[in-house]
This record gives sequence, structure tokens and C-alpha cells, in this order.
Amino acid sequence: MAAFGWLTPRRRSATARSVLAGEAAAEAARKSTRDESVSAPGGEPPFPVHGDDRAAAFFDLDNTVMQGAALFHFGRGLYKRKFFRTRDLGRFAWQQAWFRLAGVEDPEHMQDARDSALSIVKGHRVSELKSIGEEIYDEYMAERIWPGTRALAQAHLDAGQKVWLVTAAPVEIAQVIARRLGLTGALGTVAESIDGVYTGRLVGEPLHGPAKAEAVRALAAAEGLDLSRCAAYSDSHNDIPMLSLVGHPYAINPDSKLRKHARDLDWRLRDYRTGRKAAKVGIPAAAGVGAVAGGTAAAIALHRRRR
Repeated sequence: MAAFGWLTPRRRSATARSVLAGEAAAEAARKSTRDESVSAPGGEPPFPVHGDDRAAAFFDLDNTVMQGAALFHFGRGLYKRKFFRTRDLGRFAWQQAWFRLAGVEDPEHMQDARDSALSIVKGHRVSELKSIGEEIYDEYMAERIWPGTRALAQAHLDAGQKVWLVTAAPVEIAQVIARRLGLTGALGTVAESIDGVYTGRLVGEPLHGPAKAEAVRALAAAEGLDLSRCAAYSDSHNDIPMLSLVGHPYAINPDSKLRKHARDLDWRLRDYRTGRKAAKVGIPAAAGVGAVAGGTAAAIALHRRRR
């Protein structure tokens, strides 16, 4: 019997590794929580709906909540602490430059960045990386949070709802960012650890594309959320699977493919990159939230159960 038998049926195919990555992220998020009013313009209905405990908001991180890629900023912090060599930093810099100039997540660049990060942290303790993550947030990330997106998340929190980050960044870094922003928690890529030490492998695959949708689906089922009442926010067409799961998808600072998709489907759209007021697309959403942060230990337990 699958460890997550309560998952809702899928309307599309997902690879086994995507499902495993999503389930691991949801399991880690829920374990971590156990351990540890805004009106729309023009007379539109209030958003988000206050007190709707079956709604949730899911926010992508890179270029949605924060300018640039969290993994790059994490790499900068590790380089400063002599975790790797100058030539490795050059590769991180090229990946970040591509991300900022192209405005899209290139799968090959993202995979190379993740492989680099995994090789760097192999053999280090999870607790060490968590502690360093706190320092790196203050050094490189805090000043790169988009105020507009932060305000959207705060609207959900002020309505008494939960807010989750959903990102391909390492779950430990995602947790730091979520906590510093006062969010409920984070779903992120789970790196395998044994006895608190990183092995250099992932549980499943990076939480990217279909895997993000699987994580949201798993968390929603476990938390008793109604996805038709939930909201999701992202800048990337790679997150269309996640955005399509919820009743209230938002395109934030969208790439060209997501912008077109959002307009075709009358999704709401906001762009904070130029300071202009966001264009409105579609009917106002009634959203909520639901999130948590996770540790690799829970995911490893899940991984062992599935073997």
C-alpha cells in the first residue's frame, strides 16, 4: 500500500520520481509543523476570503517572491564560507545571469545548478546548512523580496489563512525564507540525509514542474484543503501544472509563455518588475493558504518505506 494512499486521482500522468518528490516535500512540511483583509479595486468581492480554513495559498519563490534564484544566492554564501572553488562560483554566476536575462528557468541550467549544490553539501550536516542558511538570507536574500508579492502573501495571513512557499530550492533554505517572511512554511527539494548528514542524492527529483503540483496535491489531501478554493502564484510556465490545480491561479512577473497562457485562460496577472500597476485578468479569487516546513529526516523515512 502506498505511503500516501489518500492522494486524490491525477488528471494527468506524473513520473514516479515526480510523485516521490512531491510526497517527500509534503511529508517533510507536515512533520516540520508538528515539530516546530484586503478588498479588490472596483467593488470586487473581498480577497482573500476571511476565515476559509479549507483554502490555501501557494507561492513559487524564484522571481515570484524573490528576485533571482535562491539557489544562486545560497551558492554565493557557501563560496564565501569556502565550501567550493572560484571556478564553481563562475558556473553559479553564469546560471544566475541566464536566469535574470532570459527570465525563464532553463532545465539544463537548473539541473546543473542543483548537481553542483548537491556535490558541495555532500558530507555536511543538515544542521550546519540550516544555520548557514539563516546567515545567507540576511546577506543576500532579504533585500531581494518583491514588496508586491509579499503584500499578497500578507493579505492571506491577515485573513487568518496559511501561506506556503513551493520551490525547487533546497527545503532547508525554503524553510528559512518562509519563516523570515512570517509564512506558514515551505515545500522544497528534499536532499537525502542519513543520520543528519547529506548523501549527495535527492529524494525523488527536484521539486520543479510536475513535482510541485504533486507536492501541493499531497499537502492539500493531507490537510483537508479544497483546491478549488485555493490560490497559487508563479512567474514561470514550468509551474502551469501547479497553477492549474487550484481554483485561483495568479501569474506574477510572468515569462512570455505563462503570460500568454494566463491571458488565454483569463487568469489574474500582476507584474511588479516595472513598478506599474498590475494588469488584471479574470474574476477575483477567493483564496486561503496552507503550508509548512520540512526536514530531510521525514523524507528519508518515507523514502525507506517506499523501497
